[in-house]
Amino acid sequence: MSIEKQMMVGEVPVSPFSRLFSMPGFDCFNIVTIGFKNEASPSAFIEGLKNTLLNHPRFSCILETGSGEHKPRWIPTNVNVKDHVVVPNIDPTIENPDQFLEDYTSNMVFSPIDVCKPLWEIHILNIKTSDAESLLVGRFHHSLGDGMSLMSLLLACSRKTSDPGALPTLVAPKKSKVTNVWWSLVSRLWFIIKLMFNTVVEVFKFLLILCSVRDNATPLMEKPIRATLTPNKFIHRVISLDDVKVVKNAMNMDLAKMMEKGSNSRWGNSIGYVMIPLWMKSENDIFEYIRRSKTIMDRKKLSLEPLFSYMLFKLTVEVFGYKALRTLAMRIFGRSTVVLSNVAGPTEEISLFDHQISYVAASISGFPQALIVHITSYVNKAIINLGVDLDVIPDPHHLCDHIVEALQIMKSAVEEEISGDLGV
Repeated sequence: MSIEKQMMVGEVPVSPFSRLFSMPGFDCFNIVTIGFKNEASPSAFIEGLKNTLLNHPRFSCILETGSGEHKPRWIPTNVNVKDHVVVPNIDPTIENPDQFLEDYTSNMVFSPIDVCKPLWEIHILNIKTSDAESLLVGRFHHSLGDGMSLMSLLLACSRKTSDPGALPTLVAPKKSKVTNVWWSLVSRLWFIIKLMFNTVVEVFKFLLILCSVRDNATPLMEKPIRATLTPNKFIHRVISLDDVKVVKNAMNMDLAKMMEKGSNSRWGNSIGYVMIPLWMKSENDIFEYIRRSKTIMDRKKLSLEPLFSYMLFKLTVEVFGYKALRTLAMRIFGRSTVVLSNVAGPTEEISLFDHQISYVAASISGFPQALIVHITSYVNKAIINLGVDLDVIPDPHHLCDHIVEALQIMKSAVEEEISGDLGV
């Protein structure tokens, strides 16, 4: 009996973005690396996944892409967790474990995944690296959910290290107190005016980039976009989040302001894009780069450009179909030099199935860009993860060194400025 006949009850349509990420030439996977402070127990993970991950319908469903009159859909199926957990036999005396991890995660992109079962797999590596005693490397098809969804899922499966029976807590948004009603009304009106103005300007720029001829080639855009995967390399670097906060506070970017109004999140691929111009110019003041970026981002955050891009994708697939959706997506990414993304992680120590987490790193495969930068945070750490095309960036470690060096230069400049103000 076919799976369709067995599982007709509970079938769910596939969202436009999930369909996009599973189309030929745009097959995207989230690669997540979690470091632990103790040796990994495969049996503990298998049992833990049975009680947590399988409770989520997306991770116990098969993705049927559809054909003819049949639309793409999620079909529930029975899952054997052991079929999704890989425990390779690794020599514990390996000479360069960090290099082994990089090669392992990079090679995962090219290994086929069985589409006849749910599109996820967990690899448990009992190998000691510079930042962890053991590791979990997960490969999740992007159709399962975006970065925020996966981070939320990790938190739901985790427990506090300080209280093993408690779930990680989320920071509750602070409610602003209205002191003057008239002033509040004026502020809201001014907010709406700025929102409308910025939306018109940013959407116009978005459409202009979308309809224009591609920019002149840069070192990161030397290779044409192709429908096949290119040699990818994934590397990550763990740095101090406190160093990042030193620069953030100096530039008046308090992250708490983003939490004031709160948000209601949902599972899936609710993704919107903003197009940010990059410039290549030498500045005497190193903070000028941050000032420009902050000005641009403040304007874009106070606009509906992300919502517009999301609705544009959704409208395209509903009116013109999935082929048009793929063409639109490739046109947008074809006019982008670098993909940047970040996800905030927990601010307290957590454990996953009795394994205390040391860090969480994430990246993505399947995009046409030669450079993809993901940044995640965990307690007092910031993890920079680079996904690069080795034909364009043959030495990603050198690039990562420059990113870390730039942060240290900014931090030193802030400390010197503070010392000067204090007369030290």
